[in-house]
Amino acid sequence: MPLARDARLAVGLLRKALATRRARTDLRRALAERGPLPQNRFRIAVYFADGPVNMYQMRQWYAPLRELAREWPVVVIARSIRGADALLRDDALPVAYAPTVRDVEQVLEEQDVRIVFYVNQNTRNFQMFRYGRRWHVFINHGESDKMYMTTNQFTAYDYAFVAGDAARARLSRTLWDYDIDRRTFAIGRPQADHYSGDLPYTPDGRRVVLYAPTWEGDRPAAHYGSILTHGEALVTALLATGRHRVIYRPHPRSGVVDAAYGAANDRIVAALAAANAADPTAQHVHDTGADLGWQLAAADLAVVDISAMVYDRLAAGRPLLVTRPVDPEALVDDTGYLSDAEWLDADSAADIVARADRVLDDPDAVARLDHWVRYYFGDTAPGASTERFHSAVRTLMERWESWNAGVPA
Repeated sequence: MPLARDARLAVGLLRKALATRRARTDLRRALAERGPLPQNRFRIAVYFADGPVNMYQMRQWYAPLRELAREWPVVVIARSIRGADALLRDDALPVAYAPTVRDVEQVLEEQDVRIVFYVNQNTRNFQMFRYGRRWHVFINHGESDKMYMTTNQFTAYDYAFVAGDAARARLSRTLWDYDIDRRTFAIGRPQADHYSGDLPYTPDGRRVVLYAPTWEGDRPAAHYGSILTHGEALVTALLATGRHRVIYRPHPRSGVVDAAYGAANDRIVAALAAANAADPTAQHVHDTGADLGWQLAAADLAVVDISAMVYDRLAAGRPLLVTRPVDPEALVDDTGYLSDAEWLDADSAADIVARADRVLDDPDAVARLDHWVRYYFGDTAPGASTERFHSAVRTLMERWESWNAGVPA
């Protein structure tokens, strides 16, 4: 076993090295073809020190940031080779590749960056914090009640853009001596104003169920993933009815820590393919695309783990079930929506059809959902969240002007 494990590790390292070499070559070519970025153009930067595995954190912000860039041009400062390569391939926002600290300083010398956004808590964010005379703003990559949302790392940023009252209450309970009113801006979910993607199936009489599990987690407190505990049973039950369509959207990191979790994911994918082969009209979907939005809008019911997907779905105002973690050490904040959520236990996963029918047809469940939508996201009318996002940026730009002029706001 140790030899086999070492061999797999060596193969994995070799593949990673080859992928990095290809990315470096492609990146150099793309940067040469694009040429230098115009100087003194960008007022807002998004700092991204990750590689391709966390590109989902950036991609969900593309549309809101492109909208924002109409008023304040936005550039992404990319620190890793493969991350920068992926960003350039997406061609959604201008990219400044800055692998070294000196390269970061060069970008800041060439651009009048006044606000720096961060979509995650990468430890290399600390390298960017050294540069003052600009606001460092945590915008995160989703709203949730995971422990990640109450980390003391929030205090390292000048400001944080949060979804709404639920986030502020969560931070107030956790952070010491943190001025919630001044240092946080409630902006809702701007992504909900930019749902993207086309339906990959033809709508018919089938009930559509979105199953969007998170990854297995890298420690017991974060063991929220359900693929191994719930996923196979619930997908098998839905495929068997002939009256449901499954959209399966697993987290991109599924299986990176636990091989058994990855194997369960592979079996679900194979089951979907087999069901489509047996009945081409079923049109079940294994969704690995970059677009997030059509799934949330199209599904009659969503089954999700404790993750940002709970709140992405909540922002859509549509029915959902939340899988209950099996690991007793998984931290569950039951003071907010999760105290009133429709839960799906592992031993009830095979009974998903009956559970789905009840949730979809229960008027009390609909009323509870509406209450929590308002608590987490405020006004979800089209365009309302985008306006709050832009308003928060305007406020910070005004504060920048005041501080820069020596008259603190």
